[in-house]
Amino acid sequence: MGKAAAIIGLLLAGLLFTQFTGLAPAVDQTDNRSFARKVNLALRRTAHHLLVEQGDSTSRIPPVEQMSATTFTIRLERPFEYGHLPAILQQSLALHQIGTNYDVAVLDCTNGELQLGYNFLDYTDHHEVPCGGRDQKRGCYTLQVTFAAAETASRPISLWWAGMLGFVLAGLGGFVWYRVTKPEKLDPASPALHPSPPGPQPQAPRDQIRFGQTVFNPADLSLDVAGSHHTLTYREAKLLRLFADHQNQVLERDFILKSVWEDEGIIVGRSADVFVSRLRKLLQHDPTVRITSVHGVGYRFVVEQAPAD
Repeated sequence: MGKAAAIIGLLLAGLLFTQFTGLAPAVDQTDNRSFARKVNLALRRTAHHLLVEQGDSTSRIPPVEQMSATTFTIRLERPFEYGHLPAILQQSLALHQIGTNYDVAVLDCTNGELQLGYNFLDYTDHHEVPCGGRDQKRGCYTLQVTFAAAETASRPISLWWAGMLGFVLAGLGGFVWYRVTKPEKLDPASPALHPSPPGPQPQAPRDQIRFGQTVFNPADLSLDVAGSHHTLTYREAKLLRLFADHQNQVLERDFILKSVWEDEGIIVGRSADVFVSRLRKLLQHDPTVRITSVHGVGYRFVVEQAPAD
């Protein structure tokens, strides 16, 4: 019976696969509009913060233009701090749950010439982008963001993928049945015939994050600061991990709350202040590390670089 059931399952999965192989997943226009709307909000937020950094909190932010399904532009009438663009843009996209790869180009709005630019991975992998720190000439600029593909989050699984999934699962079931019913011959040198001796086994090294004179182990919530050992709470460790992943960058309060407390369902604005105060006390004996407040924005986790030998 077991063999017959496995064969029937394979046949049914094969029929599903044959039926739906010729069908491509339908393009969901609702998802495309949702993606464009989220990108629009993220770019307007980015433009707002770039202008505020230059002391401009009153100028009108122009509309975002969609050049194609994956390319969006917004015009900035004055120079901005290019070195701050990657962090602000990434925070804006994260707030709107956009995680796809993208290219950024800063164009001269008068002639369309490329002035500066980088790829998403330049920032996320190395926390620095090409041409960082270069001065910009006075004038207007066009910020252009091109995504690898429009995201289609929350799209129902299509029938085509359902057929593929059924085929794979049925095939896996048949393979498992075959392996279970087939007698297996063990190699004399197989570890199954030579179990490990009793006693403690060597453990893999823990995932350690080092900054300044501090060693942080997110896995066991431990923190060693200048020779003093501390045990963090789950939320303290999550907040410190967020800071450690964004060293020397300004993190907005909303971004911190969303990243650390969103899983609780209820976000309390004072939570960040309370936990930052706790981390400051724990890190106070490491003079190379500090958490500074950025008035009206959020916090910056400052780690001083060790002097070169």
